Amino acid sequence: MSPYRIEVEKRLGDLRIEARFALQEQGIMALFGPSGAGKTSIVNMIAGLLTPDRGHILISGARVYDSQNRINLPSYKRRIGYVFQDARLFPHFTVRGNLNYGRARRDSKDGGVDFDDVVEVLGIGHLLNRRPHHLSGGEKQRVAIGRGLLTGPRLLLMDEPVSSVDQARKQDILNLVAALPARFKVPILYVSHSREEIASLSATVLEVKNGAVSDPETVESH
Repeated sequence: MSPYRIEVEKRLGDLRIEARFALQEQGIMALFGPSGAGKTSIVNMIAGLLTPDRGHILISGARVYDSQNRINLPSYKRRIGYVFQDARLFPHFTVRGNLNYGRARRDSKDGGVDFDDVVEVLGIGHLLNRRPHHLSGGEKQRVAIGRGLLTGPRLLLMDEPVSSVDQARKQDILNLVAALPARFKVPILYVSHSREEIASLSATVLEVKNGAVSDPETVESH
């Protein structure tokens, strides 16, 4: 049995979500589908931001949610990094402060990635003393990715992370994302409605239609 297993059900208005799938321990898996299909709701349940009606969630062998056994760990105890569509950086913190916020959430015994290594890989060393309102959309997302990595996650969730980035910088961010699992030894669950994005990541794809998740297929970069 995979140490990453998602089996959840949730009724949201007229939408019934039934998601059952095993996550990869390495690489990138993508939830693909149109707006309103239930992709973000699924990752929010994994992150602990939305409670399923029933089911269980296993992350790196740890049961973070189990309706039958009344287990529902809060999001900050799940060791899951989350990169949102709109970055959600703290405006009153510098870039360094936002990154350190991620690092402060990490339990020292969990180890995790090195601050300087993250800064170097993401190319944000020259931004450390800036505040978010002085950053471009692409720069904000690089910082948000860094903050997520510095929490020492067992899984990194990314919800449409390049949707607010201009076209000229979008591929730069995607190239960075594609390299993260191997560099930092963390699997990624990536949400997108764009086949082109997913293809550039060489991701395994789970298609979401009306709340239901299909069997996986692999989309290679080209």
